[in-house]
Amino acid sequence: MQRRCDFAQPDSLKRSAIVFSPHQDDETLGCGGTILKKTQAGAPIKIVFMTDGSQSHSHVMSAKDLRKIRSNEALAAAEKLGVASKDVMFLNITDGTLTHHKNMVIKKVKEILLTTLPEEVFVPYRQDGVPDHNATCHIVVSALKECGLRTTVYEYPVWFWCNWPWTNFAAQQKQESSTLGHHWNTGLNWLKYFRHAVDIQDVLDLKRIALEQHRSQMTRLIPDSGWSTLGDIAQGEFLQCFFQDYEFFYRYRLN
Repeated sequence: MQRRCDFAQPDSLKRSAIVFSPHQDDETLGCGGTILKKTQAGAPIKIVFMTDGSQSHSHVMSAKDLRKIRSNEALAAAEKLGVASKDVMFLNITDGTLTHHKNMVIKKVKEILLTTLPEEVFVPYRQDGVPDHNATCHIVVSALKECGLRTTVYEYPVWFWCNWPWTNFAAQQKQESSTLGHHWNTGLNWLKYFRHAVDIQDVLDLKRIALEQHRSQMTRLIPDSGWSTLGDIAQGEFLQCFFQDYEFFYRYRLN
């Protein structure tokens, strides 16, 4: 299957946008470079965090402490991305429970959309593989349809990268053939859907600085081997996926 990409043009980088992030770090991982390019171009950008991030390391730190730490990290990262604190919103749904609150969150998202009327909306890929991520996409797209807004949606991959051929293929080869079939199909989805690309080569260093603000995800805040980091996943291969020359999106128009 031949892969063809269309690349973001300068005019598109000036369009207003809202980035919906399931957790505090997904905004930087999935589209941090694009946010930087847009804020540098003068585009109005808002970031909405769907959950409170309180469960990422709840086995070694209290949910209350994590919630505070991750919200502060999110604001620090947003600042590095060029987004002011007044343009950052927290819905504070308990981490891991977004699927149980869809109707209520759809209502909240509709209010945000109708107040801001963004030209573009960024959400995680619909089959990203983590419940909060998949739910974020479903909730936001449902809200957009109910509002009847004409906008362009960009779905960004995060946990999708934890599939063949990008990470840990040797370990996956040892799995059942049916599972390998799933990873092969995931690779085909990449060819089919992710055909829009934003060149972020000139802002890669700034994206790294923004991600470093999410210290709870990048470093061990306490000396406990149970505190996992993004760099631990797939022996670092997962994190490398976010520092390619381009960020890729599944782009489509609603209404």
